[in-house]
Amino acid sequence: MSATMAERPVHEHIRELSDSLVALSGTVLRNFLLAIDVLQSLDTDRAREVKDADRQIDDAEILLESQCLSFLALQQPVAKDLRTIVAIMKINDYLERIGDLSVHVVERLPEIGSGLQRAYDFGSMGMKVGEMLKKAVDAFAFRDDGLARQIDMFEAEIDLMHRVIFKKAMASMKEPAADIDQLIAVLSLSRYLERIADHAVKIAREVVYLVTGESARQKDNSYEKLIDSLRN
Repeated sequence: MSATMAERPVHEHIRELSDSLVALSGTVLRNFLLAIDVLQSLDTDRAREVKDADRQIDDAEILLESQCLSFLALQQPVAKDLRTIVAIMKINDYLERIGDLSVHVVERLPEIGSGLQRAYDFGSMGMKVGEMLKKAVDAFAFRDDGLARQIDMFEAEIDLMHRVIFKKAMASMKEPAADIDQLIAVLSLSRYLERIADHAVKIAREVVYLVTGESARQKDNSYEKLIDSLRN
């Protein structure tokens, strides 16, 4: 943000910040889908692409947060403009966490063989999570609270997939010839995917809050405290 920020209309700055978030969300989604593809193919060479992209995601997240803070400090927006900036900052944070979790997925490749990949069908769970994430970022891009509300329907399905994998892996651990390290990797992978789905739900709830002002958002008020400190 330049020194001439205060001379430009607020809506122009908000549009720029929103566009930056949409661009970042696209990168995060593509990198997550790449991680799922790598998991299915067990291609360790391509795993490096996921890690390289995550470094770019981290840099973009830091830059966008800095720009939002500068905007808040100089413009001190109110009403819906303030809601928009708070939503952008929170979604930005969720996207960075999804990027980290995508890296965690490919880091488990050395412990996952083709037999386990087929047995637990992470591809199906991963693609369902990817669909949730795409709907969430599209809901923000188009300010579509109806689309955002659809994501809750996927949450129960992902939770069920996670429980099935968990029970199956725990049962396998009781077998005499069980490879405990591999099964722990299975549990971790399922947990990573379930957490990414949770973040997609959080993004969707931020969109509902942004569009409607409904208070069904997360209870985390850290950004509101930060904004108050900037005003004082």
